[in-house]
Amino acid sequence: MKKQLMTVAATAGFLFTSFSGSASAHEKLHTVQSGDSLWKLSVSYNVAINDIKTWNKLSTNTIYVNQRLSVLAPHSHTSTTSVSTNTTESTYVVKTGDTLWGISKTYRLSITKLKSLNDLKSDTIYPGQRLKVSGVSPATASASASSTYIVRSGDNLSTIAARHNLSLSVLKSINNLNSDVIYPGQILKLSGAAAAPVTTNVANATTTVTATYSTASKVDALISEAKKYIGVPYVWAGSTPSGFDCSGYLNYVYSKVGITIPRTVETIWNATKPVSSLRAGDLVFFETYKTGPSHAGIYIGNNKFIHAGTSRGVEISDMDNTYWKPRYLGAKTTF
Repeated sequence: MKKQLMTVAATAGFLFTSFSGSASAHEKLHTVQSGDSLWKLSVSYNVAINDIKTWNKLSTNTIYVNQRLSVLAPHSHTSTTSVSTNTTESTYVVKTGDTLWGISKTYRLSITKLKSLNDLKSDTIYPGQRLKVSGVSPATASASASSTYIVRSGDNLSTIAARHNLSLSVLKSINNLNSDVIYPGQILKLSGAAAAPVTTNVANATTTVTATYSTASKVDALISEAKKYIGVPYVWAGSTPSGFDCSGYLNYVYSKVGITIPRTVETIWNATKPVSSLRAGDLVFFETYKTGPSHAGIYIGNNKFIHAGTSRGVEISDMDNTYWKPRYLGAKTTF
């Protein structure tokens, strides 16, 4: 009988190892069980949903029983071993979908430490950016140093200011900017006194194109950020990636791209501008459990919007859905 118990225990140990162990030193695999979801795996393994999709080349949130999924960043162990020393430095190149939270977990750093190492004043990062994941915090650059920055596709003033340890108002003052509109190839000063007004012969049509480009870039960033949280469950009064209500979700996503909006649907409705025609990036409002705006989402184009629904959490729905279409109140914008 004792021998049989030992055999059963050994077998159980083998099964457990097969489920949670690594196929190699470079990966950690999870075999999908009935009832699993990407959100459930992200909570269990303390990783972002978008990271799991990236590591496994998933284009949707659909997974199936017995599917084997990597739940560890490929080759991440090679860099984490050097984090313990302050005499050497290693860097990480930001990829599309990355967040400071995900990177800090991969390299076993606190978000505060990661931001300190890279002199970041906000949580905003961008693809292609090189982040230090070990070493010491950089010394503050001399205020008298003269430097410039060439605007790239996808940039906005808020991220440039944060990247170079400047406030938005100082950056605009240095460059004599009266709006947040910038364009690729533009050269911005990062230090010095406020610039003198510059006379230009640029036609009005060019100015219009510039404004449109800047807004489009911001909209793309907003929609990309919004999609990162598909599958996060609905939680009443929730405002973090562990659970959102509809306005908490909007508040969180907009803040990630540098836009501040009120906390409730009704106050968002009152604070935003009406639109004449629906465009990607607009807020769409619905009348559900009470008179007036009580639910809202972000229009993403093709007659679809993304929102935190009470039934399935963050999801993409069709504007012509039999539930949403008769409850639609209108659209407004922050842009």
